[in-house]
Amino acid sequence: MFLEKKNTRAEKNGWIEVICGSMFSGKTEELIRRIKRSQIAKQNIKVFKPAIDNRYSDNKVVSHDDKILHSIVIENPEEILQEIDEKTDVVGIDEAQFFDNSIVDVARKLANMGIRVIVAGLDMDYKGNPFGPMPELMAIAEFVTKVHAICVRCGSLANYSHRKTDSENLVLLGAGEKYEPLCRKCFNELSAEE
Repeated sequence: MFLEKKNTRAEKNGWIEVICGSMFSGKTEELIRRIKRSQIAKQNIKVFKPAIDNRYSDNKVVSHDDKILHSIVIENPEEILQEIDEKTDVVGIDEAQFFDNSIVDVARKLANMGIRVIVAGLDMDYKGNPFGPMPELMAIAEFVTKVHAICVRCGSLANYSHRKTDSENLVLLGAGEKYEPLCRKCFNELSAEE
């Protein structure tokens, strides 16, 4: 009779997956899809989001198309490590661009513990520059998925989050009322006009 041996987390390899792109590209939707597949596989999951992101819910990760996951709200990345136990198989982190660079060390520690880490976030800010810890997270990740929106001006693939307001704050929460996805050409044309 064949008995299947269950691996303990210490015997498993962990890794980091980064899902990045512009606003309205489906980053959170893809994070939710991957987490739901892990739930089907009966894996133990913990999902985190920054306290600053309360656009759709205080304690849920919500995509623009209303897909929802319950989450643990945190102020800083080190809080993730306090929530992890020996049963945790998968950690999801949404809106990682809002965290400081300590999220990189936390993701690395989790992966080194044998945990699958799925991180979603904007890779560029509204000016088209790399956003927060995302470039470093992409550098240390085993898997990087860049998703794209559709340019609202011309219909091409969009990878820029154009801000429609005059605010120059780096972080300005909002959705369609404050941002629109643009392709490179349309983004550059609008930037030249401003």
